[in-house]
Amino acid sequence: MDLLRETLPADLFEPVTLWSLGSTVAILVVAYGLSLWALDSTISKARRFLFIWHAFDALIHFCLEGSFLYHCFFSWIPLSSVSNPHALAPTAYNFLGHTDRAYGPQAGGDAPMAQLWMIYGRADRRWAGADLAVISLELLTVFIAGPLAAYVSYGIAKKKESVNVLMVVIATMEMYGGWITFCPEWLVMNYNLDLSTFMYKWVYLVFFNILWVFIPLYACYIGISDMNDAYAVRAKVNASKKAK
Repeated sequence: MDLLRETLPADLFEPVTLWSLGSTVAILVVAYGLSLWALDSTISKARRFLFIWHAFDALIHFCLEGSFLYHCFFSWIPLSSVSNPHALAPTAYNFLGHTDRAYGPQAGGDAPMAQLWMIYGRADRRWAGADLAVISLELLTVFIAGPLAAYVSYGIAKKKESVNVLMVVIATMEMYGGWITFCPEWLVMNYNLDLSTFMYKWVYLVFFNILWVFIPLYACYIGISDMNDAYAVRAKVNASKKAK
């Protein structure tokens, strides 16, 4: 165990880090379990994978990102109670009509989900407070992308080919959201990002975010391929009608 601790990143063994990583794995296990329950054995591997991905995606949006929004809107501390307000992650001026409060996971105390987001907030400071761009993005993610992803999983289970369109829509939303998240930071030389440790840079910022780039690209490939096949069949049907 000591050798393992020496070879792996030190901050991997922090209890909150283990809790945050464990919660993500647990959500993946639930999504996989749903696939075993909802899908029959004849479904293709690609469709099974996309069912698991969209179920996982929906649960992440509802459970994790939903908790972030909760703390942004309902967790706050008076700035007067903080000895050094400048040390806090920023809360947008006049957020919810208040100029004397700090909002976000940083105000959530010992609440488990607040602690989870504070760990991520070490890597990206915007997620520890109440950043307007982040909150606006997460509102769309939780209340639109989440339900759509859940419906795609349902549609795959029911073998609804129409979900191909929604898969492309969701994938576009996810990739656009990733761009909107990180492009502002690149323009200010990663001002709010901490790239100093392996966990912050490669696990939280790179790995967890790049999943929402490459898998949506794959979903686009599958969805567009199936739609192109449908268009080809329709073209043949129209051609045969004209021939008659």
